[in-house]
Amino acid sequence: MFLAITNVPRDYAWGSTEDISTLLGRKPSGKPEAELWLGAHPGSPSVIVNPAVVDGADTLADWIQAQPDRALGQGKRHLPFLMKVLAAGAPLSIQAHPTPQQAREGFERENRAGVPLLATERNYKDPFPKPEIIYALSDTFDALCGFRPLDTTLADIRALDDGSGRLDALGAHLDDSLQATVAWLFDGDDAAETISAVSAAAAALVASTEVAVSPSIATTAELAELYPGDPGVVVALLLNRVTLSKGEALFLPAGNIHAYLGGLGIELMAPSDNVLRGGLTPKHVDVPELLRVLDFEPLPLPYLRPTEAGAGVSRFDPTDVGFALLHVVPGEQGAVVSLGGPSIVLVTSGELHLKGQDGNIKLRQGESVYVTPDEWRLAVTGTGEAFVATSA
Repeated sequence: MFLAITNVPRDYAWGSTEDISTLLGRKPSGKPEAELWLGAHPGSPSVIVNPAVVDGADTLADWIQAQPDRALGQGKRHLPFLMKVLAAGAPLSIQAHPTPQQAREGFERENRAGVPLLATERNYKDPFPKPEIIYALSDTFDALCGFRPLDTTLADIRALDDGSGRLDALGAHLDDSLQATVAWLFDGDDAAETISAVSAAAAALVASTEVAVSPSIATTAELAELYPGDPGVVVALLLNRVTLSKGEALFLPAGNIHAYLGGLGIELMAPSDNVLRGGLTPKHVDVPELLRVLDFEPLPLPYLRPTEAGAGVSRFDPTDVGFALLHVVPGEQGAVVSLGGPSIVLVTSGELHLKGQDGNIKLRQGESVYVTPDEWRLAVTGTGEAFVATSA
C-alpha cells in the first residue's frame, strides 16, 4: 500500500526561512523552517493526505496505533525511524544522545523521581536511543562531531595564546583529561575568564589580515559572537570541525558529541527525543548526565560511506540501528529498491513512478509516501531524485 503523507516544517529559531520550501517546491511560510518530520513520532506525526483510505486516521501515528499489523507488518508495533529534512540557518546546540541502556535507565529514573514528561528540566522523554545519519543536500553542510585529537586542539590553543597566562587553566585541565575539561568549563569558578579569553583571542585572530586561522578557531569566533560567555564556545574548540560536500554523510552514534552549524540535509534517526545538551542553547543543560553519556575517545570523522544497492541506488546503512537511508536517481532503465520493512519515500526533484508488489503511485517534487511492508520492493522510473527511509 502507498499512503500519501505530508507535514508542516517546525519553526525552530535556528531554521532557514527558505531552504526547505525551495527543496520541496513550496511557497515559504515567512517563518523559520527548521525541520520537516516524516514519520510517526508524536511530536509531529506525518499527516495523511486522504484519511478515508485508512478508515479516517488523520496522522500516521494514529493509523499505526489503530492498525499496526496492516501498517507495520505482523507483530510490529513501532516505526523504527524518523526521517527529517533539516535546514540549519544558524548553529544548533552542542548535544549527544544515550545508548539503549542509558535511555532506558534514564527514562525510568526520571519517572520514579516524578519529573513530568514535558518538564523543561527532563532529559529523557522516552526509553529509546537516538543514533542518526545526516546526508548533505546543500553544496556544503557544516558540523562539529566528536572530540578531536588533543594535539590539534593544543595547536589551536597555542595560536590563541597571547602570553598573558589567561589560557593556562585550559591547558592544565586538558593535561588532566577531556572529561575534566568539559566538567570545568561548565562548573568551574574560573572558567568564565577562560571562555572570555578564548573568545576574544579567536575574534582578534579572525579580524587580523596577517594571520590565517584554522576552521576550528574561525568557528569559535563565530559561536562566541552568537553565544557570548557560553561554555559551548570552548567545548566547540575541542571538537572535529567538518564540512560535508553534497552527497556526503555522517553517522552519529550514541555518545558522539556534535552540533550542526549550517546547511540543508536529510536526517534519519531512531524515533527518539532524548537529547543531552552541552551548550550553545538557552535550554536545559544537565552537566553530570551529559558527562555520563559522552564518549571522550578522540576518533576519526564518522563519515558514512554508501554501498551500491543496484543501478542508481546508494545505500547508507549503519550497523545495528534498525534503519537505512537510500538515495535513488533512476536512469533510463529505472531503479529497483529493496525494502526492509515499512518505508517512507520523499521525492526532492522531478517526477517518479513507484511500483511495488501490489500498488503504484506517481510522486512529484516535494511529495512523500508511506509504503507498507507488503510492497517489499519498488521499481522506480522517471526523471528525478528520491530518498527512501526503510527498516534494516
